[in-house]
Amino acid sequence: MQINIRNVSKSFESTQALENVSLDIPDGELVALLGPSGCGKTTLLRIIAGLESPDQGEVILGSSDTRDLAVRERRIGFVFQHYALFRHMTVRENIGFSLLVQKKPKEEINARVDELLTLIQLKGMAERYPSQLSGGQKQRVALARALAARPEVLLLDEPFGALDAQVRQDLRRWLRKLHDEMHITSVFVTHDQDEAFEVADRVAILNKGRVEQVGSPEEIFHHPANAFVMQFLGNVNIFHSRLDGSASVQLDPAAVNVPGAREVFVRPHDLALTPHREGPGSIEGRIAHIRTTGLSMRISLDVDGGSQLQVELPVEEFQALGLVKGDVAFATPREVKMFTGDYSI
Repeated sequence: MQINIRNVSKSFESTQALENVSLDIPDGELVALLGPSGCGKTTLLRIIAGLESPDQGEVILGSSDTRDLAVRERRIGFVFQHYALFRHMTVRENIGFSLLVQKKPKEEINARVDELLTLIQLKGMAERYPSQLSGGQKQRVALARALAARPEVLLLDEPFGALDAQVRQDLRRWLRKLHDEMHITSVFVTHDQDEAFEVADRVAILNKGRVEQVGSPEEIFHHPANAFVMQFLGNVNIFHSRLDGSASVQLDPAAVNVPGAREVFVRPHDLALTPHREGPGSIEGRIAHIRTTGLSMRISLDVDGGSQLQVELPVEEFQALGLVKGDVAFATPREVKMFTGDYSI
């Protein structure tokens, strides 16, 4: 089932949660709603589910206007961050609950639950209670319960937010594999860029109730639509540019922001580092910190004016430079993104 969101707005008292949001989600696609806390992600998800009503605009599921559909008629499965499992029910009873409410035959319920227990790899835990499961196992049970009634749309609200890093990583890989097998139209909310980029076919970036950009992870990372998207997607160095007599851009890390100045963004891995000046675009600094992330090294450079540059290099490349903490080094941008207002180049 495809989802078409048209000009949706929603306010809570004096707070504008969503403002004129439009988004198309094709049948079978997995889309992440990504953005900072309070940007409207969960509100949009709840409007799709029918748990909230928009002040204006519409949500079309397939060919049906949801204004004419009750929640139970939307054929939507919803997975919450904190599982929302029934503590007094076993794993088997939790998964089969929606089918029991629909008064399906006992044989049909058992067959469907057995199928889902195999799918979530918990077949030997059918008679356990939620208190006897780990966080990752509880979330898989919650997902199986959402899938039990064969929904046409799956909605997930921060599904892995309450889990530790390793379990979260394992589950998102499992979710991506599950989606590839089932091809159910899915929308999930997250504030974690790595999670969105690893799991989703496309990502919608939200900010202050508006959609800033929609695209594949590659498109959004390499071609950000504006300064907000550029800054939100990971660590960046921000410069204030000034034009010289030839209209070429000079980067000044110590400059103050003045009206009309363009902001220039350089990601740490787009800075080259050398022990000697490589040209007029090189920025001199002194190495303040060196940290390893496993496959790369992160270097902090103190520059004139009290600001600091972040540089990221492959381990072998940095080791070949022979630089240590306290050395003078020169950072040269290899690629920059420039924004002024809504304009970007």
